[in-house]
Amino acid sequence: MRKHLNTLYVTTQGAYLSKEGETIVVKADGEVRLRLPVHTIDGIVCFGNVSCSPYLMGFCAENDVAVSFLSEHGRFLARVQGPVSGNVLLRREQYRKADDLIFSAGAAKSILTGKIANCRSVLQRALRDHADKIAEQDVRHAVLRLNRCLETFDQDQPLDILRGIEGDAAHIYFDVFDHLIITQKEAFRFQDRNRRPPLDNVNCLLSFIYTLLMHDVRSALESVGLDPAVGFLHRDRPGRPGLALDLMEEFRPFIGDRLVLSLINLQQVQPKGFKKMESGAVVMNDDTRKAVLVAYQERKQEELSHPFLDEKVMIGMLFHVQALLMARYLRGDLDGYPPFIWK
Repeated sequence: MRKHLNTLYVTTQGAYLSKEGETIVVKADGEVRLRLPVHTIDGIVCFGNVSCSPYLMGFCAENDVAVSFLSEHGRFLARVQGPVSGNVLLRREQYRKADDLIFSAGAAKSILTGKIANCRSVLQRALRDHADKIAEQDVRHAVLRLNRCLETFDQDQPLDILRGIEGDAAHIYFDVFDHLIITQKEAFRFQDRNRRPPLDNVNCLLSFIYTLLMHDVRSALESVGLDPAVGFLHRDRPGRPGLALDLMEEFRPFIGDRLVLSLINLQQVQPKGFKKMESGAVVMNDDTRKAVLVAYQERKQEELSHPFLDEKVMIGMLFHVQALLMARYLRGDLDGYPPFIWK
């Protein structure tokens, strides 16, 4: 399981990845930049003009190492992976449960409980650490409103109502997100969540880190034998990884949003690292992108106590742990799906 902590990110334009024995070799400008044994990683993410030899892609597929190709600025393009792993009986059960709207609503409620509780915790942590630097009353009011959203889950609700509650909670949370940014305010002002493309520096960071989360969550689901495309909250749509989007919800605030706030508030990213294109899209330069990738990998190495397992787990292993818990829930080994709730 430990290898799920490690993803190889290749951002150097013109780089070429090939296979030598059991090793992945990265070359750029005719020089070998990196040699890495395949058994030490679980994924490769290539940004922009990065190419791989067919032999390496086949080798990675045989060793359960997913290779993802993104645009230079982080837009997902394609993914190469080996044969589907896991128990076909588990996937058949997943498909049956996804067709059951009552079961789907129950799973979605658990997932959204984790997401909204973690949004609340992000705000509460800001109040604890920076109450004198933020609009304290506005943030406290948002916490109370998120509490009321969570209270509505005491009763069973259909999917459409759950999605409405999620939308209200997201609006409440992002309405005060700008208050959590306490340095570099002019360059990193947040007005609302926008994407495809992101129109400001903060949304650029959020979208990029969410892309990294998606890669890791999808890999974790595949590793336990679940189909990332068939979800409960996010219903079937061609090309959409519904279950990966479901499982990712509880990690967005805890990993994605907190990392963005840390990068800005600790000035690990600077305004000069962002550029506005003619289309209005905001993109990062190479140095900023590398700084974000390093910070993301370092965050995955941190440890915490898992609320359900009651044991120490590295953050990078949370994706795999939650995928396993989802599989156990679908098999009927657990009465409900226990989302990850950060405290």
